[in-house]
Amino acid sequence: MAAPSQQRLVVVSVSPQSRASLAARFQLNPTDTARKLTSFFKKIGVHFVFDTAFSRHFSLLESQREFVRRFRGQADCRQALPLLASACPGWICYAEKTHGSFILPHISTARSPQQVMGSLVKDFFAQQQHLTPDKIYHVTVMPCYDKKLEASRPDFFNQEHQTRDVDCVLTTGEVFRLLEEEGVSL
Repeated sequence: MAAPSQQRLVVVSVSPQSRASLAARFQLNPTDTARKLTSFFKKIGVHFVFDTAFSRHFSLLESQREFVRRFRGQADCRQALPLLASACPGWICYAEKTHGSFILPHISTARSPQQVMGSLVKDFFAQQQHLTPDKIYHVTVMPCYDKKLEASRPDFFNQEHQTRDVDCVLTTGEVFRLLEEEGVSL
């Protein structure tokens, strides 16, 4: 048990890809998997479980807005297009490190669904709960280890509240092992 000053509201956000992988693993449909996964997380102390499907829509909408803005302004800036967008942090890191200034102007500034969800949880949801962002511990369940790299980027750290948008990333495999360790079969 944490001291009252150290207690956090625990939020888990599950990606549709991870839910689908677990559904296939347990031979369930995605809806039953989501329901059972939510029950499991709540049983181990999680306060809220969200699906990141809607944050994917926010990310796509922002990418579309950015494209339209760049397309309309392409006469003013020769590097406006093409617009390269990816939710894969491994690809972004590769592009930054190997192609640098040649490719950076073309990479979309839209956040990935994971990071959009982090912003929503630590800003919008925190306000709804009458909490500061540092009073929420946000965990995402994602299909790839590179999402851990993404969550640790300095761009996603809130200096004012000394917290990250996403505090912890669990891969689908890590969730499966957690279920095994707890003796739970979905």
